[in-house]
Amino acid sequence: MENYQTLVEALNGLKERGYTLDFNLANGVLHNTEENLVLQPEDFSITEVHRFEGMSDPGDNSIVYGIVSDKYNVKGVFVNAYGVYSDDISEELLKKLNTPE
Repeated sequence: MENYQTLVEALNGLKERGYTLDFNLANGVLHNTEENLVLQPEDFSITEVHRFEGMSDPGDNSIVYGIVSDKYNVKGVFVNAYGVYSDDISEELLKKLNTPE
């Protein structure tokens, strides 16, 4: 796994390696609006996790997940804050995101 220094560097590196879709959180699932694709927790694997901490602002804490779905033959990324600023995630999705692959 690569060791990235910044969030932008991680996103660019993952994109270069084929993680081309951007996923967002929607009703406890991951959603990509461009492809109108919805991934349930059982539909994907997490292949990489990269955490970044802001130098002085806890609001800058973020985490990038490399997501692969063999079911839909796609690769993408999901970016979320972590700590007190993280999005409200369903219990099932939270378990998936906190489980190392």
